[in-house]
Amino acid sequence: MLRPNPVKARLRDGKKCLGLWLVSNNALAAEMVAQAGFDFVIIDHEHGPGDLMGVIGQQHALRAYAPDGGPPGGPAVFLRVPWNDPVYIKRALDTGVEGIMVPYVETAEEARAAVAACKYPPAGNRGCAIGAIHATGFGFERKTYWDTVNDEVTVIIQIETARAIDNIPEIAAVEGIDVLFIGPTDLTVSSGYSPNDPPQEALDQIARAEEAIKAAGIAMATVPYYGRGPQDMFDRGYAMAVQNSELSLIRNGGLAMTGPHRKANG
Repeated sequence: MLRPNPVKARLRDGKKCLGLWLVSNNALAAEMVAQAGFDFVIIDHEHGPGDLMGVIGQQHALRAYAPDGGPPGGPAVFLRVPWNDPVYIKRALDTGVEGIMVPYVETAEEARAAVAACKYPPAGNRGCAIGAIHATGFGFERKTYWDTVNDEVTVIIQIETARAIDNIPEIAAVEGIDVLFIGPTDLTVSSGYSPNDPPQEALDQIARAEEAIKAAGIAMATVPYYGRGPQDMFDRGYAMAVQNSELSLIRNGGLAMTGPHRKANG
């Protein structure tokens, strides 16, 4: 992380941020996405098949471009870890990603542990190997990295259960959290509802999370849910929206081609 975090800068300026999931662990896909002008990407290691060498390759591809109007070095690169695991968080940050997204956090204690894993002492307990890691250019940029990373790394905490919603005021008060991210599908499923046909109760649960986060005064993010788009989310008070993934763009493009063909030709 050798540049000011572009998403943190946008959030400080009150600007909205549009992102895309990267789930394929593929540098060519990342290279294409980099030129599209997204504000950030989230490499998904909770559900995707990725590995840390794949993260490094995707960063090389993502930072090779600066679209017109986009930040130097392309979109901010975040990584969703599989779990609130300090070892995985440490290794992910050592690759050079600019932020960490932690799923399924339910309490302030869990949130504090996530923040601590993202920060070097005294702010946290992240292990230090700045003389050798990819994030510091293998030590060539160790001083700049050390002087800036604790302030510039983005910490994103996911809210995905009713228990987490109840604890939003305490979670949001944890120092070092930048964004609370509502996971609408997991929130729906964890409450006992189907994500394919969510009832009004599921939407009410999401709205309850939204109101609690807005009341806490912390940046709010999500995946546009149940027929809504990114602008709908921004209009609801979200600062960040992650629309689709690179694989879903391929799926949707393929269906747009094959649908008319099958209708016309059987």
